Amino acid sequence: MPFISKIQRQSDYSLFPSSCPIVIDNGASYFRLGWAGETDPRIIFRNIVQRPRLKTTGETVTIVGDHDPALMKYFDCTRAGPRSAFESNVVFQFEIMEYILDFGFDRLGADQAEIDHPVLITECACNPVQSRSKMAELLFESYGVPSVAFGVDAAFSYKYNQQLGVCNKDGLVISTGFSTSHAIPFVNGEPVYEACCRTNVGGYHVTDYLKQLLSLKYPHHMSRLTWEKVEDLKMEHCYIAPDYLSEARLFQKGTKEAEEKTKCWQLPWTPSPTEEPPSEEEIARKAALKERQGQRLREMAEAKRTSRINELENECKGLEFLLQQLIDVKDSDIPSFLSETGYVSKQEIEAALVKVTQSLRKAKGEQADTEEKTDPTSTEKYSMVDIPDNMLTPEQLKEKRKQVFIKTTSEARQRAKQKRLEEELERERQNKQDEEKRLENPELYRELLRTKHRELSEKVEQRKRLKTNGGHTNGNNNGTGGVGRGERLNAAQKERMRLLTTAAFDRGKGEDTFGIKDEDWQLYKLMSKDNDDDDEGPDEDEAELARMSARLKEIDPTFLPKSESVSSSAEVPRIRPLTKEDFQIVLGVERFRCPEILFNPNFVGIDQAGLDEMAGISMRRLPTRGQSVDERITNSILMTGGSCLFPGMAERLEAGIRMIRPCGTPIRVVKASDPILDAWRGAAAYAVAMQFPQQTFTRMDYYEKGEDWLRGYQMRYTI
Repeated sequence: MPFISKIQRQSDYSLFPSSCPIVIDNGASYFRLGWAGETDPRIIFRNIVQRPRLKTTGETVTIVGDHDPALMKYFDCTRAGPRSAFESNVVFQFEIMEYILDFGFDRLGADQAEIDHPVLITECACNPVQSRSKMAELLFESYGVPSVAFGVDAAFSYKYNQQLGVCNKDGLVISTGFSTSHAIPFVNGEPVYEACCRTNVGGYHVTDYLKQLLSLKYPHHMSRLTWEKVEDLKMEHCYIAPDYLSEARLFQKGTKEAEEKTKCWQLPWTPSPTEEPPSEEEIARKAALKERQGQRLREMAEAKRTSRINELENECKGLEFLLQQLIDVKDSDIPSFLSETGYVSKQEIEAALVKVTQSLRKAKGEQADTEEKTDPTSTEKYSMVDIPDNMLTPEQLKEKRKQVFIKTTSEARQRAKQKRLEEELERERQNKQDEEKRLENPELYRELLRTKHRELSEKVEQRKRLKTNGGHTNGNNNGTGGVGRGERLNAAQKERMRLLTTAAFDRGKGEDTFGIKDEDWQLYKLMSKDNDDDDEGPDEDEAELARMSARLKEIDPTFLPKSESVSSSAEVPRIRPLTKEDFQIVLGVERFRCPEILFNPNFVGIDQAGLDEMAGISMRRLPTRGQSVDERITNSILMTGGSCLFPGMAERLEAGIRMIRPCGTPIRVVKASDPILDAWRGAAAYAVAMQFPQQTFTRMDYYEKGEDWLRGYQMRYTI
């Protein structure tokens, strides 16, 4: 079976005789494996299994314990998260446990089909018989071990420290494990499991609580707050407060002492490059480049204009030459003469010549000739316009009316066209003068244009306010004071409202006969007329204001009209650039708030006793109690497990136990020599004792006695 791990395989398995036991400290957090009689385990890894698939082939690979994170980019881990064989410190997933044991024996160097060494494996206090029997079945059936022994990890740690002189023969061990915490009293060197007490709070809950608090405090850095990193932060910075409420008030006030206790974790951060203001040389270079671009555009426009004038002049000469030739051609021969030119009649050529002449004058910037030229064919086209009506027949009268309508429409269209041409020429002349003024003195021209724009903008705004308020202020000084609907109406609108109300009042009585009389239709015309803007034509000031705004935008990039400035002020402000402080994880009150759940599990919603209360409960459950026994037990309280490494744990535990014990009771709380490895070392020392073979459960006993024998099995620790 392929494994991925940082742990190298051992090669000295064959050097140990078959009588040398294998010692396993099967903890919910870490799995420790080694040989009996040694001081340190050979194999240590996290007690988890992950089975992802290769992204290329789809092959399933087993990852046990610690692995190289650099290799994980080749695997798909979306459906294969880390899994543990434990639930509340009890093994219940034996499929996962089999992967753990395979990996451990493989790294120990076992290259045989069966394990021919006795096995001593630790378990939790008061382990269920079903879990113990399944573990025995797995070791006997799958690995063929000759014998198995089960022992409590906290008891092994206490006995090992007793041999070192840290604790006494009678005492109490408080073991804070990964997911549970136990309190086991010892009397005459033997654990009293009837008085054992357990709380479902351990190091896992402390780490998880710290991860939750930091994730809520820094939601943008959740990807950085991995379980492994939070575990490191917990062991490096967390501590047990002597008095939780006093410590919390200290941080609430924000004193200097609280600032000194606050720790900071700096995340990787790269400062964003700062934009330096452009130098004078850069500004001059950009201005020169802009001027060159403008000059090139002006030259291109002038060349295009010259080409257009040449084309129009050539076309005009061609039409004049064609009209000159038509003088010598008879009227009957004109269609055949013009068949190849694309024109049908002489009138069409003359109209085209007039159009080309006007375009040529427009291109040259000349003033259009305002004198109306008499169309030589107008007399023929409108021959009946000047004839009196009494001299015409009914058919001729209809034709005359038609000619009058056509002539009037044509003349109005020609006048409008001429007016547009004059306005366009005037606008071009004005733009040319403005450009000359700008080139003479750009700064003065810009300031004058800004001043005119400001004055015209104020004028337009004042007119809009007067139009909105109808010239009234309703007794208020402000120009936009609250006015009613009637005060906002002008004279024409008020007259329209009067007509509507009068018609509704007069016609609303009896039968509705509106429309029968002619005066009703006159009233309808007056009411339907849009009188809102009848006194106002096109607003020239607004058009001029828009033209000046466009001109200012061209010559001044920093110019911002009032409407755009108002809209831009309502926009969401820009996000400030990220600084070094934005990539800092500050640990303040979290340092002592998270480990506090070991003494107050109700902080995380667990209604159970804390460590100090567990000691009192275990002592009250002792079958044989007395003042001398209680004093001997409280005089030797041993802390073991990973969570007892928090600074201040011994002092806080001693203060809590002192609160529930009589005054003057001797209380001594000590920490194990190595809270992490003492359980395995105690088991390794026990496995080399001469009485150890009598404490094992052999394969023959398993086949003959089965689970019933395991139900009453209990290891004796007195050797």
